[in-house]
Amino acid sequence: MGARANRHRGEIEAHLDGQMRVLCLTLGALAELETAFAVDSLTGLAERFSSGRLRADDLIRIIGAGLRGAGNLFSDEDVAGMAVADGLAGFARIAAELLHATFGPGGEAASPRP
Repeated sequence: MGARANRHRGEIEAHLDGQMRVLCLTLGALAELETAFAVDSLTGLAERFSSGRLRADDLIRIIGAGLRGAGNLFSDEDVAGMAVADGLAGFARIAAELLHATFGPGGEAASPRP
């Protein structure tokens, strides 16, 4: 039996290279993406993703960070060589689902409550 995603923790499941994998953008994974995309805040990261103009490299980085955040040991190069049903559209769907699970329906990072 494979791992199951816990949506309350922001996890999703996705078929990558014929195997079901759990992905999660943990705080560490988000910090990795802030550095990769040269933004200075979670809000900047959310704004970058909500632009709707993601490149193939962006999808690789997002999915790679999500895999690593859930404990999978894949490099971005590994992700670039993976196969997904529906090709590019499948990768885009996985990234969108992961971002939605992390940032919510409004696409904005949750603000800490006082």
